[in-house]
Amino acid sequence: MRRLSTTKIIAMGFLIIILLGTGLLSLPISTRTGQATDFLDAGFTATSATCVTGLSVFNTWEYWSIFGQIVILCLIQIGGVGFMTFAVIVTRLFRRKLSISNQVIMQESVSAPTLGGVVSLTGVIVFGTLAFELMGAIAYSFFYIPHLGVAKGIYYSIFHSVSAFCNAGFDLMGYTGENSLIALQGNIYYNIITMALIIIGGLGFFVWVDLWESKFRFNHMKLHTKLVITVSSILILLGTLLFFLLGTQKYEDMSVGRKILVSMFHSVSARTAGFETVDLSTISQPAQMIMILLMMIGGSPGSTAGGYKTTTLGVLFFNFISTFKKKNDVECFHRSISPAIVKTAFTIFVMYMFLFISSAIAISVLEDLPLLTSMFETSSAIATVGLSLDVTPNLHSASHLILMFLMYFGRVGPLTIFMAFSSKKFSSVSSLPEEEIKVG
Repeated sequence: MRRLSTTKIIAMGFLIIILLGTGLLSLPISTRTGQATDFLDAGFTATSATCVTGLSVFNTWEYWSIFGQIVILCLIQIGGVGFMTFAVIVTRLFRRKLSISNQVIMQESVSAPTLGGVVSLTGVIVFGTLAFELMGAIAYSFFYIPHLGVAKGIYYSIFHSVSAFCNAGFDLMGYTGENSLIALQGNIYYNIITMALIIIGGLGFFVWVDLWESKFRFNHMKLHTKLVITVSSILILLGTLLFFLLGTQKYEDMSVGRKILVSMFHSVSARTAGFETVDLSTISQPAQMIMILLMMIGGSPGSTAGGYKTTTLGVLFFNFISTFKKKNDVECFHRSISPAIVKTAFTIFVMYMFLFISSAIAISVLEDLPLLTSMFETSSAIATVGLSLDVTPNLHSASHLILMFLMYFGRVGPLTIFMAFSSKKFSSVSSLPEEEIKVG
């Protein structure tokens, strides 16, 4: 292990968790019927749960037993806060000191800005996660217990609180006869709880700390937090408006108030929770394209969400503004952003777009599906969202393998995977002569 790089340990850690989950879900005890699950189907579900995506080949409530559901729940929790967080917890429980190398791994795992205080940040992550999930479970219990009884109501409350906070998208609502949360489309109480958990989980662990330390005063926040809050707010409002205009046209019998609630819910859920309150295969193609764009952006660094992240979008936007104004420095909220960060943001964006589009083309050819439908599935997978146009269960094994790789890529991160499997370390010891080229 000491010979492995930080990025290799992170990449391998997620693979090990996925393989363990696959083995457990393959067992007959994991299904309601007592039948063993095909290894690929179990692997797809384990990958989706560990990568907090929500894409599934089976209805979670109908197919998996209580044991199988608990395995999925554990995978969601580990994948949501990061396996390294659990490793640090175990280390601390046995009162062993965390080495510098392990602190570096932890820093990479949760996208912490600095190495200092990474151990204390682990405590914040664990305490904050449990606190928010507990509050969510208590809030959900007022809905589930009257409908399902005390024991079952508490279990459903915990499951959906963890799934919502970790932006996983798995649900047990199959008993209603509807997919996802469609049966609760007009329930304002349930929708608000779910949206709150999704947003909090998608902000990022160290954004919580900065919000608390700054006492929620915008001018006292760090640049990272300002960018996360600003971009997230704009995306929620813009997504709500566009979905209201383009996604609710066919629902003529739906009241304006319900349309607004549905639009806001899907604007939030698309980044990157994966719950739905309307059948997305019935909305217009422009609305589906809006959902694809929202899914690709995702949440924020160091959070339970996926996508190429809100800060990446923010950096690219301010780089565009800087280029347009012919400024040398990229400026944001009276601060300058280093060229290295701009370069990294552009690299991440290009990697996501290349894999998203190339995978969509591959699935479209393999399955003879419309390209937009394939793009919806691949964006959902790579951004670890879990929304689907109801085609994932019917795809062939090759397409499932493509989606599994995209989910893994989206959760572990493009730079982590690239650095983990790169055999050489590149260093620049000199600069080559410059020469101008024309672009645009």
